[in-house]
Formats: sequence, structure tokens, C-alpha cells
Amino acid sequence: MIPTFDGHNDTLLVLLEHPERDFGRRLEEGHIDVVRAREGGLAGGMFAMFTPARAAAQAAAPVASGTAAPDAASPAPPPAPQGPVEGGHALRTTLRMFSLLRRLEAAGHLSVCLSADDIEAAMAEGVLAAVPHIEGAEAVVDLEVLEALHALGLRSLGPVWSRPNAYATGVPFAFPGTPDVGTGLTAAGRELVAACDRLRIVLDVSHLNEAGFWELLARSERPVVASHSNVHALSASPRNLTDAQLDALAERDGLVGLNFACGFLREDGRHHADTPLETMVRHLDRLVGRLGETRVGLGSDFDGATMPQAIGDAAGLPRLFDALRAHGWDAGLLTRVAHRNWIDLLRRVQEA
Repeated sequence: MIPTFDGHNDTLLVLLEHPERDFGRRLEEGHIDVVRAREGGLAGGMFAMFTPARAAAQAAAPVASGTAAPDAASPAPPPAPQGPVEGGHALRTTLRMFSLLRRLEAAGHLSVCLSADDIEAAMAEGVLAAVPHIEGAEAVVDLEVLEALHALGLRSLGPVWSRPNAYATGVPFAFPGTPDVGTGLTAAGRELVAACDRLRIVLDVSHLNEAGFWELLARSERPVVASHSNVHALSASPRNLTDAQLDALAERDGLVGLNFACGFLREDGRHHADTPLETMVRHLDRLVGRLGETRVGLGSDFDGATMPQAIGDAAGLPRLFDALRAHGWDAGLLTRVAHRNWIDLLRRVQEA
């Protein structure tokens, strides 16, 4: 079984909203727990800390971060928690997630990893490696708070989710659509990019609009990632990246992680779980063709989106690798996309 390091999950939000769930046991709900991670070879990942708008959190869509639930009648997802989100509320939620991560670590369920070396050590010990990531920077109420969050373990940050904030503008979920909506980074967003570079925090452009994307790449001096985004030419969601954007990330020696969300894979944009594995293979082929074999990984969006039935949850990861193997991918490329490329990317950012 190939060990997988996955670039994005929303498991912390699910566990925060459902404290009765025991992450150490097989759960009937959600996509990740220790048992299913072990069964599927999920060795680690970027654990996102996302703050939904208060009303959206109370409305409780069946997925964690506002992406679509299955809906046979419509190609578009239901209304998402667009915000706004107040900074103090976001910071409190983020700190609760940091606390949750440390409690899970103390229980022996995972290891909080702050470097590529930490990830490799956790994988060698058979412990789930968890790298803290913030999705949407509302919690960063000022740059001193960013430094404090970094001291707590923050190693990756997406300046914006699919709603505007003080730093940038996110893309909507409407399908079909373009990422070319809205203006670029704000003055605060430009300062945030510089501060993340200084602290060697990975910058993640998933959810960022196209103007913000180009400005962030122009200002950052380190490799940049799109942790959970797909190919716009194959699925015209504004959450996906154009060929020009993919080429730019390749030039910067960055990385793109394949999002498993059905609505970002399918040509029709529908959030239908009967999405075949061949659709995922098609996106991965295109990503490797544009970025090369060393700059593509996985960014499942487990616990935050509708998964293809063929995958289901973390235990189903081997079925994707079986499909890629049958498609002609060799062991070296499978290993790179499964985990090596993400670990190498983190090392490039932290050691540049």
C-alpha cells in the first residue's frame, strides 16, 4: 500500500462540531478517523482550520466547509457560508482547533508536524502526520497574531476562502464560472504575503480569485501551492485553475493537489457521487502534463465535500492508485503524487 500525504481535509471542523465522535475508532460518519486512515494508507496531511459564518454553522450543511452536498436536481451547490466572519470569532475558533490537535496528539491519534523531517519521522513510526493549515485568514487579525499562530505550529495558510475578507477576494461556487472575478490583494493582503514568506509559511491559492493569484505570485518569493484545486479546462468551476495558472505554479516550483470533490471534477459540475475514477485520472494526467511529475499531489477535501463513491473515505484511497496503475503510471510517479511531492514542497518552502 502506498502511503499518502494529503494536502487538505476539514476533519478538525467536523470533530469540533461533533465532540462526541472518537477519532481513534472507526466512525460511521465523515471521511477520516485513525482506523480508516490506516486501512487506506493515509499517512498524514494538511489539517485545515476553517471558520464558517455563524449562521452557516448553525444551518449545518451535510459537509463541513460549505462545499456542495449531493443534489440530483442542480449542478450548483447550495448556498455556502459566504460570511462575513468577525476576526475575534475566527481567532477563537482557530485556537480551539489548535487545542483539539494537541489533544488528539496527546491521545496518540496523530503527531503535529512542523517540518518535512517531522512528517517523515511520523510516517516511519506509523503515526498520522498532521500539519496545521488555516483556510481563510480571518483569524489573523494582525501580523503579531500571525507570529503567535506560527509559534503554535501554523505552517500553511490560504489568505481567503470563497468569500471576501480583509486580505483578498475568494471565488464563488457558481458553475460554470471563471476565477477571474474581483480585485487583487488588499494592502493588508500584500503585507500578509510578505510576512508568510518571512516566516516560511506555505501560501495556498486555492479559493483565491485570479487577480489575487497573479499578485500573490508576483509578490511571494517562495514556492506557492494550490492545495485542493483541479483543472478548469476539464471542469469549468471557478474553484479550478486555468492552464496559465497551472503553468505559473510550475514555473515557481510550486504544487497542485487534486481535489476529490465531485463538483470540481465533473464536466457538468454536478455534485454526484457516481463520478468515476477515470475523471480523477483525467485531471491528474492533465496536471502532470502541465506541472511535471514533481509538482502534483493530492488535496482530497475529505470531510469537506462530496467524494466519488469509488473512493468513499480515507479507506478507499488505494482504489485511486489502482486506477492510476492500470492507466500506466509507474511506481515512482505514484509515490511522488501520493506523498513525496508534498514533503519535498514543504522542504523547499522552509529551506529556501
